[in-house]
Amino acid sequence: MTGMKQKKKAVIFDFDGTLCNTSPGILATMRKTFEEMGKAVPTATEMRATIGLPLADALRLLAHLDDEETRLATETYQKWFPLYEPAGTTIYDGVRETLAALKQRGTRMAVCTSRDRESLMLIMRPRGLHEFFETEVTGSDNIKAKPLPDMVLALLGRMRLGAEDVLVVGDTTFDIEMGNAAGCDTCAVTYGNHTPDRLREAKPTYMTGNFRDLLTLV
Repeated sequence: MTGMKQKKKAVIFDFDGTLCNTSPGILATMRKTFEEMGKAVPTATEMRATIGLPLADALRLLAHLDDEETRLATETYQKWFPLYEPAGTTIYDGVRETLAALKQRGTRMAVCTSRDRESLMLIMRPRGLHEFFETEVTGSDNIKAKPLPDMVLALLGRMRLGAEDVLVVGDTTFDIEMGNAAGCDTCAVTYGNHTPDRLREAKPTYMTGNFRDLLTLV
């Protein structure tokens, strides 16, 4: 872990690639979507690089889609999502225990994700993860997406917290740039969808490959 710790009142977590390894299900659903549409299937590396963006933006970027194709691709993805993605999702090592320890300490926690609320809860509720978080901002809220700061700023307002009180944790440059732009300290986890070298370019306050290290930061 790099960086000097500073105690925080709350933590805002990205979901995909930070709390849960959702990439196998996401990639399987994307492959099915592009195959059904008769589009060339991007490489796994190309698809993983877009995780964290709003779904429509990711699909548009990957297959160079126009507006109507993007709408159709999004509908197709959402059709196949319940079959592929939840079954292909696992909780990262140390996440459940660390969240429980943080909650026991009184640390407030929220989720900030580009995925819609329905799909988030489809994954979180059966695994009991929703119980750790007091609120969430998702793609369903129609707030300007990562890497802009608006989603974090919305959570700060809702939770009545200052940026200095909050640590933003994520696995992509989109998360780190969002948190930095909101004035928060940020922690990049290196086991997710973006490489450590790419994450360093976003200038996170901290970097770690072990989720349990958060217990020393907040």
